[in-house]
Amino acid sequence: MGAVSEFAPPHASRVVRPDSALATAERILGALVEIPAAVLVVAEIVVLFSGIVARYVLHQPLVWSDELASILFLWLAMLGAAVALRRGEHMRMTALVARLPPGARGFVDALAVTAGLAFLVLIITPAYHWAYEESFITTPAMEIANAWRAAAFPVGVVLMIVFSLLRLALRASLASALGAALLTAAIVAAFWFAGPTLKPLGNWNLVIFFVGVVGICVFSGVPIVFSFALATLGYLALTTRVPLGTLVGRMDEGMSHLILLAVPLFVFLGLLIEMAGMAKAMVRFLASLLGHVRGGLSYVLIGAMYLVSGISGSKAADMAAVAPALFPEMKARGAKPGDLVALLSATGAQTETIPPSIVLITIGSVTGVSIAALFTGGLLPGVVLAVGLCFVVARRYRTDDLSHVRRATGGEILKAFLIAFPALALPFVIRAAVVEGVATATEVSTIGIVYSLVVGLVFYRQIDWRRMGTILVETAALSGAILIIIGAASAMAWGLTQSGFSRTLAQAMTQLPGGAFGFMTVSVVAFIILGSVLEGIPAIVLFGPLLFPIARAVGIHEVHYAMVVVLAMGLGLFAPPFGVGYYAACAIGKVNPDEGIGPIWAYMLALLVGLIVVAAVPWISIGFL
Repeated sequence: MGAVSEFAPPHASRVVRPDSALATAERILGALVEIPAAVLVVAEIVVLFSGIVARYVLHQPLVWSDELASILFLWLAMLGAAVALRRGEHMRMTALVARLPPGARGFVDALAVTAGLAFLVLIITPAYHWAYEESFITTPAMEIANAWRAAAFPVGVVLMIVFSLLRLALRASLASALGAALLTAAIVAAFWFAGPTLKPLGNWNLVIFFVGVVGICVFSGVPIVFSFALATLGYLALTTRVPLGTLVGRMDEGMSHLILLAVPLFVFLGLLIEMAGMAKAMVRFLASLLGHVRGGLSYVLIGAMYLVSGISGSKAADMAAVAPALFPEMKARGAKPGDLVALLSATGAQTETIPPSIVLITIGSVTGVSIAALFTGGLLPGVVLAVGLCFVVARRYRTDDLSHVRRATGGEILKAFLIAFPALALPFVIRAAVVEGVATATEVSTIGIVYSLVVGLVFYRQIDWRRMGTILVETAALSGAILIIIGAASAMAWGLTQSGFSRTLAQAMTQLPGGAFGFMTVSVVAFIILGSVLEGIPAIVLFGPLLFPIARAVGIHEVHYAMVVVLAMGLGLFAPPFGVGYYAACAIGKVNPDEGIGPIWAYMLALLVGLIVVAAVPWISIGFL
């Protein structure tokens, strides 16, 4: 499977002359959107950090800071989603599309664009009316019309419509674009005329829209956000009397939780530590400790991913920070490229629960579980899975010839430790700030960003200001892609809840044989599958509000359950042939995906055994709460 998400560019159906008028206009419009999106990332950092300083240092809280951050946040999410669409970075599944011949692939890629375009065109009028109604609401702290915030939604939709049209014009053949547009229009019309027939079907419509439409869209390569949104829009418009403005409101509510502000900030932090040289310093220290033992650099890779995951919230950023520092030396020692990407992918799954995990932040946002408790509970499960990976490494590299490898002296180890110390301290700074009440889980990322900037400027002196704009745009695009999926999945979960499906699901799950054991087993299998098809964030937003209350009802601690489902999703996310994370590791390591499929299964088995241990022993997740 290939993946178009935070990791890789999409397949282009044709090449357009870069000096054409249309391409020039597209670049200009792209810059006009990217610049304010990057500025909004900086503004969020400044506003939140100013709130910390005013409250904790000056003892004069800024009562308007959260409100301003919320207004800027929706603009960041919508502009970021538009940037992600322009760059082809919305998450989509391309397992089947990648196997098609080039001509058919071009048509299906165009169909993915027109499907998203159909949703955007259908939702623009409800989005405008929703934003207009919000203009009658005055914000409590700043006392301005809420339209300043709500206008972000229709503006973002319009920009995505424009970028979708430009994408069709620039990257699809005329035949593919027209054929895809006609087929999409025909399908929409068919559903519209079938509306009177669908209404009497009752809950069978849940299967038609939330299984049939979502499944066909996802496997056809339609971005996940539009797969969810089209199914929800069709269900509400054709089978209920709910106004479509409600869909816009539910999307806004899902993507506007203040805790989700941590998503773009931790994404930026992950990119920043790589640029500042902090990740490289940590890797070099670990290599000085373990580089002389058999499989030593593989142990370093496992340890480095654990440490770097304690700083960043983005798996792509984690892998991009660690792999370039280790892979050249590992290859020089005779490691096969397939083995390297297999282990890199496995460590991505192993570290899914390490705070500040974006998935954990999302769980806290949609289920109400304490994020501080999730951060505390996520540390030890990662260690348990790391032990399993280390066992496989020890078996796989037990015959290595290390006669040419020199062991680092005590002085070299000490020097490497002193150089790495500021970087190693960052996870502890972040955790201490939350535990001591200096900052909330949302604000603490800004402390990490300021700390990393200071350390990068004063200590490592590797901050490249010329790259800062690129990093800010990447942050906005990835954050927009994540947040709009959360919004679409939240709306879809609301539709399922209103249909009565949640009550039916709760009754069925609570009556499973084996009680808590049966429920946990079914959850593990379900989330492995969901992680491979939908990725972690949309899966948890969609099913978290439904399943966490059931877990509590059958006697499973919510933090323990969170660790199990996150690790299960990670297993699916990073396992071939469907897991998008596996292909991310291959893209970052610049290795053909076919080379890693053989070596990865031993690591996946070790992770599965570790997952079973975590599920069977609740103390691993909740022993330190």
